[in-house]
Amino acid sequence: MSTPTQTLSSTNNSGSNYRFALISLTTLFFMWGFITCLNDILIPYLKGAFELNYTQAMLIQFCFFSAYFIVSVPAGFLVGKIGYQKGIVVGLSIACVGCLMFYPAASTHIYALFLLALFVLASGITILQVSANPYVSALGDPDTAPSRLTMTQAFNSFGTTVAPFFGSMLIFAGGEHTPASDSSAVQLPYLILAAALLGLAVIFAVLKLPALHNHDAADASEGVITGKAWHYRHLVLGAIGIFVYVGAEVAIGSTLVNYLAEPSVMGMTEATAAKFIAYYWGGAMVGRFIGAVIMQKIHGGKVLAFNAIMAVVLIAVSVLSDGAVAMWAILAVGLCNSVMFPTIFSLALRGLGKHTAQGSGILCLAIVGGAIIPLFQGMLADNFGLTLSFILLTVCYLYIAHFGVRGCKPAQIEG
Repeated sequence: MSTPTQTLSSTNNSGSNYRFALISLTTLFFMWGFITCLNDILIPYLKGAFELNYTQAMLIQFCFFSAYFIVSVPAGFLVGKIGYQKGIVVGLSIACVGCLMFYPAASTHIYALFLLALFVLASGITILQVSANPYVSALGDPDTAPSRLTMTQAFNSFGTTVAPFFGSMLIFAGGEHTPASDSSAVQLPYLILAAALLGLAVIFAVLKLPALHNHDAADASEGVITGKAWHYRHLVLGAIGIFVYVGAEVAIGSTLVNYLAEPSVMGMTEATAAKFIAYYWGGAMVGRFIGAVIMQKIHGGKVLAFNAIMAVVLIAVSVLSDGAVAMWAILAVGLCNSVMFPTIFSLALRGLGKHTAQGSGILCLAIVGGAIIPLFQGMLADNFGLTLSFILLTVCYLYIAHFGVRGCKPAQIEG
């Protein structure tokens, strides 16, 4: 997923260079959306390959999204030193190494190596996010920066939509549970990804991209720890909103294959169920465009609250029903998710003024919810069953509804 950041100044006014650079950057948004969504296929595959329980399987998302929390601040300092374009090359190279690590992990059949590979891969993507988002904001008129970010986010969503088909075709080629003695089916997909990432790294190393001032990256990273943005109540509440939103969105995607394979839902094979993940993420892509139009007429907080309540209703319908109703209800939550991330982000940053960059960094750290919430859902699934574990996610969406109605109102913390 992509994260909006502050607009930076540029040292090059060439519109043609800007357009070429923007087209090049859209490939990065596609790639990290694709890679992130591929985890939803990886979880049920490795769960079967290593005979894991849900808690153990959710360590995949824990290792992946914890990188956002651990690496974001160092990445900001790194990009502040070497610049945005070199930061992109470094991020792509590290992500490539992470993908290559899947080969020895599968050969040795050691789950811990898979988790390490995922952390390295996510670390590279984190550096990409820190580098690419402000680059997109700076490539052109500051007034149209939100439009450019929305466009690139659409490519990110496109990546999450097509990844399930790629993953189900290569990882679940046999259509059955993977034998516990074999985890080699992940080798080819991640070798392909490694080659693509390496190719992009080479391309971005030789591209003539506009030079941008990059000193703000390190300053913003330092402000995440010590900045006065923490004194804004609505920012803190917004960070919690990002935490629970990303956690809920990732948790649903992570359990969809196993949920649709439940006899009480659809009883699908993993290969078939994996393809339906595309409807979940595709709904988020379509809903983003619909939401952009609606929010020109209706306040973002109201739209956010409505979508969150609808997500609660859909989860309740899914949990209390079975068959096709249960399946389509949970898939439709993706449509509700569509506007949540950018809306929470923008509402949380309102009125921060010179502290906006610090606030943006704090919100980016809150993406660690994608590591924590799925792990807790896995614990609930092991103890009370997968279906009942979705109750945790209704609590997340109820908080988001509260933020949309009351928590998003700009206010400073006294003292």
